[in-house]
Amino acid sequence: MKVSHYFNTLALATLVSGHGYLTTPKSRTRLGSEAGIDTCPECSILEPVTAWPDLYAAKVGRSGPCGYNARVSVDYNKPGSAWGNAPVATYTAGDVITVQWCVDNNGDHGGMFTYRICQDQALVDKFLDPNYTPTIAEKEAAEACFEQGILSCKDVSGQSCDYSPDCQQGQACYRNDWFTCKGWESGRCQAVDGAGLNSCYTSIAGGYTVTKKIKIPNYVSSHTLLSFKWNSFQTAQVYLHCADIAILPSGGTTTSRASTTFSTSSTTSLTACSGAETVTKTVTAAACPSSVAVTFKELVTTVTGQDIYVVGSISQLGSWNAANAILLSASQYTSSNPLWFGTVNIPAGTSFTYKYIRKSGSTVTWESDPNRSYSVPSCASTATVSDTWR
Repeated sequence: MKVSHYFNTLALATLVSGHGYLTTPKSRTRLGSEAGIDTCPECSILEPVTAWPDLYAAKVGRSGPCGYNARVSVDYNKPGSAWGNAPVATYTAGDVITVQWCVDNNGDHGGMFTYRICQDQALVDKFLDPNYTPTIAEKEAAEACFEQGILSCKDVSGQSCDYSPDCQQGQACYRNDWFTCKGWESGRCQAVDGAGLNSCYTSIAGGYTVTKKIKIPNYVSSHTLLSFKWNSFQTAQVYLHCADIAILPSGGTTTSRASTTFSTSSTTSLTACSGAETVTKTVTAAACPSSVAVTFKELVTTVTGQDIYVVGSISQLGSWNAANAILLSASQYTSSNPLWFGTVNIPAGTSFTYKYIRKSGSTVTWESDPNRSYSVPSCASTATVSDTWR
């Protein structure tokens, strides 16, 4: 019955309008949407391909590891004016971080997803050059490299790593290093978080967050890519996105093939050269990042149709323009803990003022005065701000 249902739904694939995309850290696709360049960030689709049960059968072609949105003719494998020119997040080797993507209410196809890092910096550099468009062969080579760099679900202690209910033992998809959505009859990808509709943005039917944790590998780069891949169960479609990130050394012996010099907190420096050989260097301390991933946590009771945003005096928070405010996620919201949260990358040492706002349709409600204020740490990779609506 399940197999018959699967092949019947393949015929309906072209009728489905919505899909999904990487949101945290901010993917190039999300940045393209926020800049008004991409009118449907959830519509970057590789199709028709063999997406299930062989997760590696699909050739990425022009979609590459960062995605190509044919609706707006945007190739995210090449930096654009609004994306790809600098890391959106800075991590440290060995960090366990929260990652999140958004699935559209009208196109939850179930299946499995994964996050990857390619440690061939010379190859990745071809996707960091705003004056160069990677060839199909280079996109395929990069995809093969990312496939070798899966950030396994099992790398994170205590994280539940399940097998897909829609995959049978003995099939290629029967693995738990990838992350899995819930079963086709049990909520699909929406059920991973169980978040409310519009807990993340999609342009078609509203989205649901899908949140997991990954461990950053023992690798150093001032600018590399975190790639996201979602193979759908229902349709012959694969979704590919990437985010520009930096990875700092954790201290001690660090394996690296990055092509950039990193200054440490002392007067020494770490230089790692690209090439075929792995280079091992010893550093005494990690560099202070240029930006800090600041997580805003706001406790506020809401009802269906209401969303919470953070807005403030700096460009990263919309420069006090409610239309450019940062949408927070309700993926962990409960009646006893009405939490809305979101992470924004802000230059280290920046001081700013901010507020939370509630949006319901065209109605915007600002919390009471006075403005809140915060100073970003000068030497930290992450920071958290916790508030309660007033």
